[in-house]
Amino acid sequence: MLIFFQKKQGKSPMGWLQEELKKRTRTQKSIHLSEEEKGILGHIKRETMGWNLNNVTRTKAYLEFYRQHPEIHWAFLGHMVSRNGGWNMTDLKGEILSRLLPDREKHSFFSFLERGNWLIFQDAYPQFLIYRESLKRNKPLFYLFPLLNISVFMETVWSCFWRKPDPYLLTIALVINEQSYLEKRVIQNPLYKQEVFHKLEFKLQELLALNHILFPYERNGVTHMKGQTLNHFESLYERILLGKKLYDILFKDKELLALTEQWAYAHPHTGSRKDYWPHIFNDVHEGLPGEQYQFQLKSCQLRPGGRRIYSPSLETAWKNRSQPDAESGDWFRDFHVLEYFLELDDMNNGEIQHAYCKTLERLELAALAKKAVWN
Repeated sequence: MLIFFQKKQGKSPMGWLQEELKKRTRTQKSIHLSEEEKGILGHIKRETMGWNLNNVTRTKAYLEFYRQHPEIHWAFLGHMVSRNGGWNMTDLKGEILSRLLPDREKHSFFSFLERGNWLIFQDAYPQFLIYRESLKRNKPLFYLFPLLNISVFMETVWSCFWRKPDPYLLTIALVINEQSYLEKRVIQNPLYKQEVFHKLEFKLQELLALNHILFPYERNGVTHMKGQTLNHFESLYERILLGKKLYDILFKDKELLALTEQWAYAHPHTGSRKDYWPHIFNDVHEGLPGEQYQFQLKSCQLRPGGRRIYSPSLETAWKNRSQPDAESGDWFRDFHVLEYFLELDDMNNGEIQHAYCKTLERLELAALAKKAVWN
């Protein structure tokens, strides 16, 4: 059942949303900008560009916005998922995957991750800034979205949110929007299909379940994990479903949400997995140059005599990269995307820590067995 599909006075938000989408897709109005509106757009573009330097700056921007506007749930969800994107980027230069992947594949994977992270930010963050400017002026400015290449789908949803705030509606809409936005620009991009998805190493990542999304939090001084695993990255449906599951995990359990927020505020994102498990990972390499890798872990604890695994900061691992402009065009074509607003049937408990520990052990084994895999 749709939580906002219940009968209320007048039309339901979903009914209004569908009607508005039909109207807005039929009519494309030209906008004559005032000097104030030109100033707003210029400021938003500059601020977005300023934060969109790398994964660390983007991740920080999401959290700062959420701190100011906790009613925008996606800002925190985006922050936590973006942390995971940074960890995936630095893994490519970390101790284990460095032994498994040739340099060309490392750079291809990083380009793929960075392009997606950059694209999502330059689409989502201006929406947040338009909302902020609307609050300042006490009037909606979402009609400016087309001038920022933002989908009519989100223009309509934000207008609905302005009239009747529904955090679930807005969050799931942003999940649908961002994954649909990436579909042709990244996932179906022939370069990435050839250089990333069709590579043996990417299949190995899926086999080893490296697509864990982790939400760290602390209880009684001990760091724990909740999260989810994505097994079919190329599927738009699966990516949207993952976003909905992650939202449920974070926001349906208020105690977990508070603990995860506390953890995020207390641990600035660096890109190193040392951020959440400094007893296992270190951003300084503790090994000797050229030494053979040995098993270090057992059940997410160091073995006796084991040393911490090298997990560099993003700043150490990768230089900032300039990106070409986002491809223009609106992804929204089909009203069937409204079906994605259906609530999940079952509450997902997000248990992932045991699976993640097993993945780390399998990765260690793969690093030791590299010759058997590639030769």
